[in-house]
Amino acid sequence: MEIAENAALVVVDVQEGFEEEAYWGPRNNPSADENIAGLIDAWQVSGRPVVFVRHDSPRTDSPLRVGYPGNDLKSYVEERRGKGGGPELFLTKSVNSAFYGTPDLADWLREGGVRQIVVAGIQTNMCAETTARMAGNLGYEVLFAFDATYTFDGTGPFGWTMGAQELARATAVTLHDGGFAKVVRSAELIAAAR
Repeated sequence: MEIAENAALVVVDVQEGFEEEAYWGPRNNPSADENIAGLIDAWQVSGRPVVFVRHDSPRTDSPLRVGYPGNDLKSYVEERRGKGGGPELFLTKSVNSAFYGTPDLADWLREGGVRQIVVAGIQTNMCAETTARMAGNLGYEVLFAFDATYTFDGTGPFGWTMGAQELARATAVTLHDGGFAKVVRSAELIAAAR
């Protein structure tokens, strides 16, 4: 795997509010936070750009709403902000895609000549997947760090339910089969970034 010298790591919505299991329900991939931290460290050591994304939910009952402690980035992410040798962007959004945030992600990537991005964060099948899909549609080469994401059990129409692991696998299949992204593991990315 080849990682461009200016490949950007996009860390999506790694926020304290996702620890509220009573709100979200059961999650998958207990190693995700460790893998996210490893990717941030590898990117910062190599001087590559890192984008930190925070979801500012407009819903008054959301653990991710502005002014609520759950809106904060998880401590291990916040502690890493500003510690890298490369460019860094912090953006906020209120929808699924990081490309609809402030400041404008596409403009920032364009200014840095970035054509390859790595997506990690929460939730696998929501904001991480939406960001990866949109990046693919915009012509970026997208690497989706599957084991550096997690999600929760979900309920859909017709009484259908899916477990978190099923939803995560569906994301991986959709991104791969649809040509939106190459789905990879964080260890591969870290090794390639060295």
